[in-house]
Amino acid sequence: MSDLHLKDNPTLADYQQYTLEMIKERGFEDSVEQRFMLLLEEAGELAKAARGRTSIKFAADTKQKEVEEEAADVFIVLLAICNLLGVDLEKAFREKEERNKQRVWK
Repeated sequence: MSDLHLKDNPTLADYQQYTLEMIKERGFEDSVEQRFMLLLEEAGELAKAARGRTSIKFAADTKQKEVEEEAADVFIVLLAICNLLGVDLEKAFREKEERNKQRVWK
């Protein structure tokens, strides 16, 4: 049983800290390379799950997963990669978005 708790109304930094603690608690500490492979795997599962909400055809015997669950998996793995690389994702997002606001979009 886990004692981890994500506070109400968490910030992105809170999610990132929670993920750091969760990875350690569950013994998933690994390498950036392993996490990138897992990110690609989870992104593929998200794409597969999303197909069920589109008009794209898929085999009838294909097991469909929930989009929300797969999106959460992608988010968790991304946060884990950021932790391994020492990236403050909230700060990076804010800085990048400020640069994007200055761009001309066509």
